[in-house]
Amino acid sequence: MLCPSCRRQVARGAGHCTSCGRSLGGEATAFDLVLGDGTRVPIAEELTLGRAAGNSIVLEHPSVSRAHARVRAGTGGPELEDVGSSHGSWLDGQRVEGTAPLHDGAMVRLGDVELRVEGRHAEDQAAAGQTIIMRPGASLLVPAVGAAVPSGATSVVGMRPKLRSGWALKRLEASEGDKRWILRDLRAGKFTRLSDDDAALFERLDGEHELPDLIAEAESRSGAAGPGRLARLLVDLGERGLLEGVEGAADVPAAPVARSRLQKILGPREKSVADAGEFFDSAYRRGGWVLFTRPALALVAAVGIGGIAAFVYLIAGRYGTPFVVARKLGLGGLVFLLGRFFLVILHELAHGLTMASYGRRVGKAGIKFLAFLPYGFVDVSESWFEPRRRRIAIVAAGPVSDLALGGAFALACAALGRGTLRDILFQLAFGAYIGAFFNLNPFLDRDGYHIMVDLLREPGLRARSRAQLARRLAGKAPEEGDSRVLLRFAAAGVAWSGLAAIFAIFMSTRYYPVITHLAPKGVVLAVFGIFYVVLFIPVLWTVGRPLWQRRAQETRPDAEVDGARA
Repeated sequence: MLCPSCRRQVARGAGHCTSCGRSLGGEATAFDLVLGDGTRVPIAEELTLGRAAGNSIVLEHPSVSRAHARVRAGTGGPELEDVGSSHGSWLDGQRVEGTAPLHDGAMVRLGDVELRVEGRHAEDQAAAGQTIIMRPGASLLVPAVGAAVPSGATSVVGMRPKLRSGWALKRLEASEGDKRWILRDLRAGKFTRLSDDDAALFERLDGEHELPDLIAEAESRSGAAGPGRLARLLVDLGERGLLEGVEGAADVPAAPVARSRLQKILGPREKSVADAGEFFDSAYRRGGWVLFTRPALALVAAVGIGGIAAFVYLIAGRYGTPFVVARKLGLGGLVFLLGRFFLVILHELAHGLTMASYGRRVGKAGIKFLAFLPYGFVDVSESWFEPRRRRIAIVAAGPVSDLALGGAFALACAALGRGTLRDILFQLAFGAYIGAFFNLNPFLDRDGYHIMVDLLREPGLRARSRAQLARRLAGKAPEEGDSRVLLRFAAAGVAWSGLAAIFAIFMSTRYYPVITHLAPKGVVLAVFGIFYVVLFIPVLWTVGRPLWQRRAQETRPDAEVDGARA
């Protein structure tokens, strides 16, 4: 469902919108004060706000008085009190005289600085938590539970470990497994999964807790394994540069990697826009949200399903030829390439709009070039802060866009008589379905693979499954971590690749007579032959290599025995 106020997606039964703070029903049991940069401060005790350094929350703005306001958790709910500020304290547009009760979704303005109050509802601990952000250079540590802790005196490195700013922490649903906390390094953009115990220790790295106390806390939570868990956490945070006084790998500039001229030419290159989030947010607010309403989603589903039936009808009746428009192969190829570029833009736009629908920002977007071939990309790394079903929705939005657009072009093509326009629509539909097939392939590093990783809950799925299949084919003993799920996934990958190659060959032979009338027969045979060989290379490499190693291993003892006899 969509929030009535900001049109962002919210979970069914949610007490309030996590994007705009609007109350959606239900009573809040606890409250957070949300600052302008997204930092969340639990209203557990009394918080003082002002420009002076001694306040709980320091707001460095000329319109804010040195001691401006006070927020405290009263018996009947949180309250806001103005403490004699010059420019006044305002609650929902009304100036506060004395004390005023706060509510879920309340908008607070201190001078020209706006804050928001959000309630935390009586949800089970299995529910996902909200993101806690500590941006680089911030002066306030906001733990997940309890009062905010202002960063004061410097800590003694080692005895009182203290976190640097520049991180974000999110608790996912209990269904995500043991490690349901996501820690993001905002400087490097990398993610780390933490368990509940790790997250609890992480929150105590505030420079106030001594190392012996942390060890005791770790032992109480994890038993004898606790100190080791704490040590691993501190080492990992130190290497990431998230501990004060510790120079991590993130602080050391990486040495340039020498590359050959061929690697420079064929290697990946990127042209990107650093902060594309504003574009996608604006596109969503200006009408993109309509695509996420129930009628629009139903229409997308209907067009997608109907389009597949229409495209099968076109293929069966040979009402279109790939890469051919107006009986010209070159023109058809150009239309196909331009159409694919257009479809890729819409594919990435779908990813970005879905991110915006959940209130997440795209980090960057642009074009990558691999061996001169361009393809678009959108950085959806913030989707890791969302529950598994939302991550799947964000990733699946691109292929859904391909299927919907392919369906629309296929239906339009089937409705028209023969002609150039019908040829163009066929190329666009063909290009959309090629994109959907490619991106949904769960055995390539594309959308389908990332969907399968979340569905199966198997990190490193592709590499681990291929390694297990190779060991099985090579006759090696199983290793720890092997599972039937990984083996079946690898076997399905080989079958998918083989069937895809056979289908591509079948389709090409159907159009062979048409294409040979448009290009020299020798050129067509050579291109088709190379194409067929390339199609089967993945299967031959995945299956043939370990079988060859097994054969070599089996013949090696015989050769050694013959040598010994000689």
